[in-house]
Amino acid sequence: MTSLKVVLSTVNDGSMLNRHDTEDAAVIENRRRFLEKNDISFATATRVSPNMLERATVTHDTDYCRYIYVSPEFAGDGMTGRESTAADALITDQKGLALMLPVADCVGAIFFDPIKSVVMVSHLGRHSLEQYGAIRSVEYFTEHYGSNPADIKVWLTPAPGKESYQIYALDHKGMKEVTFEQLQRAGILLENIIDDPRDTATDPDFYSYSEFLKGNRNEDGDHMIAAVIE
Repeated sequence: MTSLKVVLSTVNDGSMLNRHDTEDAAVIENRRRFLEKNDISFATATRVSPNMLERATVTHDTDYCRYIYVSPEFAGDGMTGRESTAADALITDQKGLALMLPVADCVGAIFFDPIKSVVMVSHLGRHSLEQYGAIRSVEYFTEHYGSNPADIKVWLTPAPGKESYQIYALDHKGMKEVTFEQLQRAGILLENIIDDPRDTATDPDFYSYSEFLKGNRNEDGDHMIAAVIE
């Protein structure tokens, strides 16, 4: 049975995304430094990039559950520049290929089936959750790899609490509230969900895009979650 390494950055590690410049040298160096200090190869990492701004204003793409398989040839995509294809999750069954997701309020979720040796890093933002993104992430495993949902382990990043961020289209529920509901509906066992309960809206160790837009944070940025099969 394979094992999985999961790492999560904080504000102290620097921002892992510049929304306006995909080639920001400082951001790229932050990514490199953080991954390598955790013994993860920067050269074999690939970035999950939903690219929400462009999809909302330019391409008008309304499918927020787009998943892409990462082969060795795809390694490095989006790490030092623009991604080749916007996606809401990346999946691989290759050892040593790290998947990373910059996030600053949305739920970053890692799905791992140790029996089938498959990992997915999924961006569960408001748009994705409204389209049942957590359920559809699990369905990808069952449809493509024959996974049993009871075998899948899930890691969740910090996210804003319901008091500061609600999903109005889903009965004003909170991000984590909806995520847990969908995971359990998909057959994920509660004991297999490893949740980081910290609140990005109130915890200064994490970036919060919504609080930045409200004027409550001086710096815009993203922290990072990354996973690699060992």
